Amino acid sequence: MSASLTLGAPDHLDKLVTLVTAFHEEAGIKMTDEARRRGLAPLLDGIPHGAVYLIGPPRAAIGYVVICFGWSVEFGGLDAIIDELYVRPGVRGRGVASEALLALPRALAQGGLRAVHLEVDRSNASAVKLYTRAGFKPRDQYMLMSRTL
Repeated sequence: MSASLTLGAPDHLDKLVTLVTAFHEEAGIKMTDEARRRGLAPLLDGIPHGAVYLIGPPRAAIGYVVICFGWSVEFGGLDAIIDELYVRPGVRGRGVASEALLALPRALAQGGLRAVHLEVDRSNASAVKLYTRAGFKPRDQYMLMSRTL
């Protein structure tokens, strides 16, 4: 199974809403489809703050990854956070997510990206293992904190 990445475009919105809904249901994230559309559409329209990639063949995507861009003095320039990564349950365990996590940073580095970050539930051992295999390392002295506005 291939984890080829395709940059999301406006015509992928309905397909992505379906995938995002599946992820949100699995993760316990409560949101309306309209709110999901509002969160995805600008990324698909090409705003410079982030991008959505479909994983697998665009006509029958098996997952997606959302990446949001920022700037870091510490890392010396453009950085990004993987906001969401999802692979359909039926194809998990076949290396698809690992392949995507290795391909995405390599491709983005060519565009000047200096670092990629992500957030993971420490108790999710399989996710921690996946991200570690893909080269991500914990920053134990730091913790992500959020404030909803």
